[in-house]
Amino acid sequence: MSRDEQKSRVAGLELAQIIFIGRTFEEYMKMFNLTVEEIKGKSILDCPGGACSFSSHSRKWGADPMAADIAYEHEIGQLEVKGLQDIEHTMKQMEQVQDKYRWDDFGSIHGLEEERRRAITDCVADMRRFPDRYVASVLPELPFADEQFDLTLSAHFLFTYADRLDAEFHLQTILELLRVSKRDLRIFPTVDLSGKRYEHMDQLKAILEERGYITSEEKTLYEFQRGAHTMLHIVKSR
Repeated sequence: MSRDEQKSRVAGLELAQIIFIGRTFEEYMKMFNLTVEEIKGKSILDCPGGACSFSSHSRKWGADPMAADIAYEHEIGQLEVKGLQDIEHTMKQMEQVQDKYRWDDFGSIHGLEEERRRAITDCVADMRRFPDRYVASVLPELPFADEQFDLTLSAHFLFTYADRLDAEFHLQTILELLRVSKRDLRIFPTVDLSGKRYEHMDQLKAILEERGYITSEEKTLYEFQRGAHTMLHIVKSR
């Protein structure tokens, strides 16, 4: 599929086609190997932000967060209703595939459901307070200035959906995320939904390194999907 075809496919997504589920601030801190000290005073982009509560909580810790997602073109109340329905539906599906996940952090499907509800509740409250900090956008293009953010985080999109998004889309999206970042981009996880490492990873890293970026695959403190415990860390060399 060409880049234009992919863009047109996602540009007009109906709300019914969007899965509006997010992770908590605590999950983000683990999956991106972050400390509170590291985010204080930093401008941070979460893309795609979905129903995650990272922005909500990082703001309380002195960060200046922004979230971008195709879903944000929809009205907040509609997203909240859709997200709670998505959580319910996802939990029913999880019952069939529990062995593909590690339950150390959540304990059970019920525990997971509580955390997903907490994430969306905090996210929606923050969206209502700071609507201009939740920007609708369609990758691989972002409506932000060059090097606008100190740090950019991208969770559960690239690599996760490698079967639906081709290598060119991955490269163009990563270059765009790097364009708006002053120095630091972190992408989690580095595997697809089957737990397999992204098949074009070595080629992708070679292209980025040729362009002067420093890349590393780093083990993180977070593992829910079995085998998904590594992030790709890309740094702009000065």
